[in-house]
Amino acid sequence: MGRRTFHHESEDVRRQDLVGATLDCIAEFGLQGATVRQIAERAGVTPGLIRHYFLSKELMFQAAYREVVNTMFETASKAADEHAADPMFRLKTFVLSNFQAPIIDARMLSLWATFISQIGVDPALAAIHRESYLSYRDTLEQLLADAMAATGRTLSAAEGRPLAIAINGLIDGLWLEGCMAGDLFDAGELGRIALNSVETLTGLALDANN
Repeated sequence: MGRRTFHHESEDVRRQDLVGATLDCIAEFGLQGATVRQIAERAGVTPGLIRHYFLSKELMFQAAYREVVNTMFETASKAADEHAADPMFRLKTFVLSNFQAPIIDARMLSLWATFISQIGVDPALAAIHRESYLSYRDTLEQLLADAMAATGRTLSAAEGRPLAIAINGLIDGLWLEGCMAGDLFDAGELGRIALNSVETLTGLALDANN
């Protein structure tokens, strides 16, 4: 993997470039193998400049993990938000987005698995994971409630929480299969399976909502 171009722009953009270089190095060398020197070389900067943005390698890795989970969550959320006027199609789009690039991707899986392996021993990474999971689950629960309201049904909190947990688990499992063995599935197959399963669990007719 080649060296990144470090943009002479705002501090936020420069910081984002460093996060990208960190993810490149983690993907290539793993968490234990990725060093500040390697990350600096990949970004085309000095190690001293990295310390201007991140006081420690641990903080840099936390920012990198947050980037991974945010990419997965925000990609699906932004796609769904494009259909805010149609709650049924919004839910459908949110589900399907989990089975499209950049979410369903071998590199994304590798990075996610690398960080997940550490959350049992790293409280900071565990906190990021928990925050991301709850944001995703709460968003899914709201999408379900809105879609049901559009059909004249009410989803109570007692019903919505376990339903969102179940569907989140379903999406996670299919996503893992798609990342690890995508060649075993036809184009769009996992998304259709996910939609059909959500329909079974909710009684909503999502696949017919185009």
